[in-house]
Amino acid sequence: MVLVELKGVHKVSSKGRHYYYAWRGGPRLTGAPGSDDFMASYQEARESRNAPDSAKFSSIVQAYRKSPEYAKLADSTKRNWSRMLDKIEAHFGETSNAQFDRHKRIRPTILQWRSQFADTPRTADYGMQVLSRVLSHGVDPLGKIAANPCEGIKSLYKNDRSAIVWTEGDIVTLKEATDDKGKQVCSAELAFAIDLAIHTGLRVGDLVQVCWAHAGEDAIIIATGKSSGKREAVIPLYDDLRELLARIPKRGKTILTNSRGQSWTQDGLASSFHTAKKLAGLSERNLHFHDFRGTAATKFYTVGLPERVIAEIMGWSEDEVRNIIRRYVGRGAATRAIISQINAGVKLAVKPPQNPQTEPAVSA
Repeated sequence: MVLVELKGVHKVSSKGRHYYYAWRGGPRLTGAPGSDDFMASYQEARESRNAPDSAKFSSIVQAYRKSPEYAKLADSTKRNWSRMLDKIEAHFGETSNAQFDRHKRIRPTILQWRSQFADTPRTADYGMQVLSRVLSHGVDPLGKIAANPCEGIKSLYKNDRSAIVWTEGDIVTLKEATDDKGKQVCSAELAFAIDLAIHTGLRVGDLVQVCWAHAGEDAIIIATGKSSGKREAVIPLYDDLRELLARIPKRGKTILTNSRGQSWTQDGLASSFHTAKKLAGLSERNLHFHDFRGTAATKFYTVGLPERVIAEIMGWSEDEVRNIIRRYVGRGAATRAIISQINAGVKLAVKPPQNPQTEPAVSA
């Protein structure tokens, strides 16, 4: 048996016998030193000592990090959330869980914490989003908090992107721009990804996951990652979308592949898009890949599709559709859509009178 020196083990000798404890004042270890039982009891004791106090908020933060819900997040999201979780645990970790049920007292504390990001409202709202998600985890499934005190706190960042939508000119510029060697900065594979985003309105995480098998006879149907698979996007295969799919080469299971013929990753697509946009001279336009969702929503809305139908197509809730339309669809576009619908309705409802001279005679 090989004896391993374990840090902190406290040895007590009494009446010729030796007893071992995980640390001075700690639990007694079982089995002979070096045995499997001894090592297991030591490891269990150390883990219990390092575990956070279950009555404090740090226990909820750590439980959330280990949850299946957190595990399902995209890698890029995990990286960003992990940094914010560190900040949240450092600030609130020693606060008792019971304090979060005293909303009148804890909400000013939460708002004070948010104020450190006041110069960057989007970061402030991002921090509140992560904190709210952890608190919701504490409510359900942990049951350590009765209700989420973040609910009802308004966002700081007001984002009206109705004037920041990809125009046809922007898209042409991105696709046709060349570098100093005359090479197009937007690869054919990236162009396919852009076109599929415009025609479907799918989020980037779903866009890179959509497979040829998802394209049925009449629609592309895919469970959306944002809803953890609970909601489906049902995108009708209208003529322009069918034509696009016919142009995309089938190189693998997923519809979209990179220049190496491999499925895009979310980070890989985002990186290629960012590089192409910069080289195309569009950095100052404040346009993002997810703004193609706004382009798709605008298209669906301006042809007269109801919000309920748009929600089903894009795999969003109707509230999300209303918000996306409010953010992306400018008043001019909305007004023109209403005019078109009214005009179409009038033309259908009112038939021109027949020419009396051409009407057939009515027999008496």
